[in-house]
Amino acid sequence: MKLITKLFAVLIFSIICLQSYSQKHQLVKLWETDSVFKVPESVLFDKGSNTLYIANIDGTDPWGKDGKGSIGKMSADGKNIVVEWVTGLDAPKGMGLYKGKLYVANLTELVVIDVASASIEKRISVPGSERLNDVSIGKKGVVFVSDSRGRKVYTVKKEKATVLLDSFKLKGPNGVLKHKSDLYVLDAGTMYKMNKDQSMTKITEGMDGGTDGIENVKGNDFIVSCWAGTVYYVNADGTKELLMDGRPNKKNSADIGFDTKTKTVFIPSFWRNTIAAYEVK
Repeated sequence: MKLITKLFAVLIFSIICLQSYSQKHQLVKLWETDSVFKVPESVLFDKGSNTLYIANIDGTDPWGKDGKGSIGKMSADGKNIVVEWVTGLDAPKGMGLYKGKLYVANLTELVVIDVASASIEKRISVPGSERLNDVSIGKKGVVFVSDSRGRKVYTVKKEKATVLLDSFKLKGPNGVLKHKSDLYVLDAGTMYKMNKDQSMTKITEGMDGGTDGIENVKGNDFIVSCWAGTVYYVNADGTKELLMDGRPNKKNSADIGFDTKTKTVFIPSFWRNTIAAYEVK
């Protein structure tokens, strides 16, 4: 009996140690805005101006073509808020910034906003797309945009859209991230890296609640948000840590922004109409 008791104690101690080791990271809340935004789906951090851009869907239909959508803007400390900085969009979602131009996924088009003049410069149609979602831009200006319903990822070069990945490899892609020479894709709870032959290598899986936003933290570590309210830290070896779970309180965590210098993640709450900032420890 004593031997069994000792073995049981060792087992419990081992489990506690394993849990402590596996949970190496945490989120520390810095601030949260009032409920001033209009169904914020996405946040983009611009390190050049220390600015946050916010995609406001504004409406009860997240995919409605109603002209209510807008882009908000504020400083990265949560102050100087302009809720509707640029208007005239429908249901804006992911964003990318390149040479003073803000590219926004807007249903079946990319809306290009000139940051200096705060005006819509052009609209780039993506033929065949159904529900464009996230945007990432490479160093050479190539735009990568996911189509969740169409089960595709497009590249847009010189205003021409081409299918990069399609439904033979994807179930419902959302978050995309061009990081250095690699493209990462979130697809139905799984994180993939695209190889040179366009095959997909699985990094991790089992992320609940609709994988949405993806950002690089350092090296090959990433932070991933899921729309239903969960946020994960994905380690370089593919293990993951649950950093936040807003599901019990019905608080969403949509497409995130990230400041690599301060290790701050910016999380839009969607229906709660707030943006919150957390330091990744």
